[in-house]
Amino acid sequence: MHPIDIWQRNLTRRQLFLQVGMGVGGFALADLLANDLGASHSANQFRHFSPKAKSVIYFHLVGAPSHLDLFDYKPELQKRTGELCPAEMFEGKKLAFIRKRPSLLGTSKDSKFKFRHCGSSGILMSNLLPHLQTCADEMCFVRSLRTDHFNHAPAQMFMQTGFERFGRPSLGAWANYGLGTSNSDLPGFVVMVTGQYPGAGNSAFGSGFLPSVYQGVEFRASGDPVLFLSNPQGVGPKERRRVVDAINKLNQRQLDDVGDPEISTRISQYEMAYRMQTSVPELKDLSREPKHVLDAYGAKRGGSGFANNCLLARRMVERGVRFVQLFDQGWDHHGGVFNSLPGKAKQVDQPIAALIKDLKARGLLDETLVVWSAEFGRTPMAQGDRKNVGRDHHKEGFTVWMAGGGVKGGHVFGSTDELGYSAAENPVHVHDFNATILHLLGIDHEQLTYRFQGRKFRLTDVHGHVIRDLLT
Repeated sequence: MHPIDIWQRNLTRRQLFLQVGMGVGGFALADLLANDLGASHSANQFRHFSPKAKSVIYFHLVGAPSHLDLFDYKPELQKRTGELCPAEMFEGKKLAFIRKRPSLLGTSKDSKFKFRHCGSSGILMSNLLPHLQTCADEMCFVRSLRTDHFNHAPAQMFMQTGFERFGRPSLGAWANYGLGTSNSDLPGFVVMVTGQYPGAGNSAFGSGFLPSVYQGVEFRASGDPVLFLSNPQGVGPKERRRVVDAINKLNQRQLDDVGDPEISTRISQYEMAYRMQTSVPELKDLSREPKHVLDAYGAKRGGSGFANNCLLARRMVERGVRFVQLFDQGWDHHGGVFNSLPGKAKQVDQPIAALIKDLKARGLLDETLVVWSAEFGRTPMAQGDRKNVGRDHHKEGFTVWMAGGGVKGGHVFGSTDELGYSAAENPVHVHDFNATILHLLGIDHEQLTYRFQGRKFRLTDVHGHVIRDLLT
């Protein structure tokens, strides 16, 4: 008799359950380890060196705030307010709306628009941002950023994708493609929009020619957090699981036949959506957040808006989401800048400052890069009459800042000229800025490429230099 037959005949019921139990447990462990190893491999396929940051929370202020009234104080501009701007600032220049030689416009004489030295670093910041003033020593300013475009949609596309027209992957999509997420139950790239969409639409956070699995997944303020996430009435988890399995079997057959990577994306998206039915409601439930945390952000349980989104952004990076992007509308102040800017600044000041402090208190700031940006800046010249004065679009020099994630806190890099018109010292291009963000994530921007239509593309095209003076 075969030895296996002898072993089977002498096997007791207790031994049977013991052997089977260990076997099933082994299969389960192997599956879990395989998932972890697979996620680790795919989530770090383009990490070229040890990163400073593991996650990014990126604020894009849609319309472009007046950096001159918030971050870049110019005494000479104050002194010469009302004078006609120098001819070289107008003649031959491309401006969005100004058509005749304008006058210079300094900051309002209102006490709210005063600047003061903040933190031990002594960085000048506007009194319109009293909460962020307390975070000055965590913030790293670039006061000499410049871009190539002065209209909203092309400039938004350029800032987010490195190209002014539709069809290219966004910064968040590139990061998601290169690094993925460390939480298989949540997307690697999440987007939240306050107010209207940016002029560039969802292409500002799209995947372009990358597989669509890498695009930003929008979390909505009301209704289903993600469109069509909830089951239809009368459909439970078991029924939904059977539907997903059946659809994925059909998709797998088609994938085997034609090899289209978008079919593979569709399969993974069905699986992700099924898992998100549990993970997303838990993520968005703020009921367990302590009252002092909610108060710090100005957030409300069951509420929505920018403050809630900032708190959700912290919860997302805690759970391994790689890139969280918040778009906030309402910064396009062609008129009434001194009346409108204080209200907009107040809406974002407390929540962003609370986010920075909350991340630091939880030991997350060192590994989370917080970015404040916009598509361009605003002119040091006046647009409109004195009663309703505003500032036009401006691409020659403006301010962005970062915090955490391996950048120098309490640091200022670059400057504009004495009137705040052009990047004068250490000019930084959008491509340089994006290259630096990727570098902080452990990615060489020249090596993060994707072949499309016969050539390799990258976020920074054939440009970009890492701004090493910003790094710790």
